[in-house]
Amino acid sequence: MQPNELIAPGEVWLVGAGPGDPDLLTRKAEKLIAAAEIVFYDALVGPGVLDLIPQGVERVSVGKRSGRHSKAQESINDLLLAAAKAGKRVVRLKGGDPSIFGRSAEEMEHLAADGIRFRICPGITTASAAAASGSASLTLRGKARGLTLVTAHLKAGEPLKLDWEALARPGGTLGIYMGRAAAGEISRQLIAAGRDPETPVMVAVNVSLPNERLIRGKLSALAFLVQTISDEDPTLLLIGEAVAGTAVPAEIAETIALPA
Repeated sequence: MQPNELIAPGEVWLVGAGPGDPDLLTRKAEKLIAAAEIVFYDALVGPGVLDLIPQGVERVSVGKRSGRHSKAQESINDLLLAAAKAGKRVVRLKGGDPSIFGRSAEEMEHLAADGIRFRICPGITTASAAAASGSASLTLRGKARGLTLVTAHLKAGEPLKLDWEALARPGGTLGIYMGRAAAGEISRQLIAAGRDPETPVMVAVNVSLPNERLIRGKLSALAFLVQTISDEDPTLLLIGEAVAGTAVPAEIAETIALPA
């Protein structure tokens, strides 16, 4: 099979680009990128992944970062539809996994309404990559019976509405995507709902990239731990006993002294 035969003309593939490191792409994702005629990509797609797009292939940035949207979701939907209707082989690159906070359902619904065929290529989600960097098991036997993934991303002015009582229950690991800006509220709400203030946390920044950082601490200090993180740096919060006491490579580990 020739590379471009992986994607039929007028077909759209939603492809997981993983956390950023091109070595964490699936083999299928790499083949699909090579087969595309046009690639729509998010801001969180790593530069090494973008380097795999062949010369001559049209690239369209549709990224969203820190509330500054280059394209509204409705516009992205229309761009995908127009490219497919033009008979192009379309790849929609999404950071992490398309089906984990990737708005894939909205795009698929829009394409399906016009009879456009779409398919999904999964990717490594950031929580998995962060756990690997931190030598942690997200479902550590005896410490974490389950894993809950939520997002703290909000539209401007909206309150953070989560089931805090459910999230505060012990015995599980909590992964919060896009949680840097809301770290103080997350800490307060979880503690108020009964989570132990001493619960270990790991703040993972720029996961899998050369400038990756892993910051250890406890839940009560979460707001302080994120103070040195830029608005531009994608950040994941991992909370729970499963992320405590594991060895972290010295080049990415950080210990921050708390104020007296």
